[in-house]
Amino acid sequence: MIGILLITHGSYGEALIQNACHVLNKRPLQLNQLGLSPQDDPLDLLPLAEQMLQLVDSGDGVLVLTDIFGATPANLVLKLLQPGRVEGLAGVNLPMLLRALNYRDRDMETLLTRARDGGRDGILNMLDH
Repeated sequence: MIGILLITHGSYGEALIQNACHVLNKRPLQLNQLGLSPQDDPLDLLPLAEQMLQLVDSGDGVLVLTDIFGATPANLVLKLLQPGRVEGLAGVNLPMLLRALNYRDRDMETLLTRARDGGRDGILNMLDH
């Protein structure tokens, strides 16, 4: 199973995990988060992020989800990426996380596609539906 690590601003990652647990009625395995505060230096947090990555990796790789591409959490994620082994997606939302949790028993390419599409497809104009 592919592990999932969220690296986000503040408590956003923890809030997403709590809400995913509510929807799924359980705490999924191999799921963790690291929240960065405004005063954090990403280079100082790199060893901790690498350690957290190892905690969720059972050998099948890790998908790292972050919130805003180009922001400090995403810049930290960029330092962790290893194509095919540690992949990253920006723009994390609850539909993306739920989709990732439901497809992480597949291969990394499928997981990336399904998680990305789940995040995108979760955004819609409710009056059109």
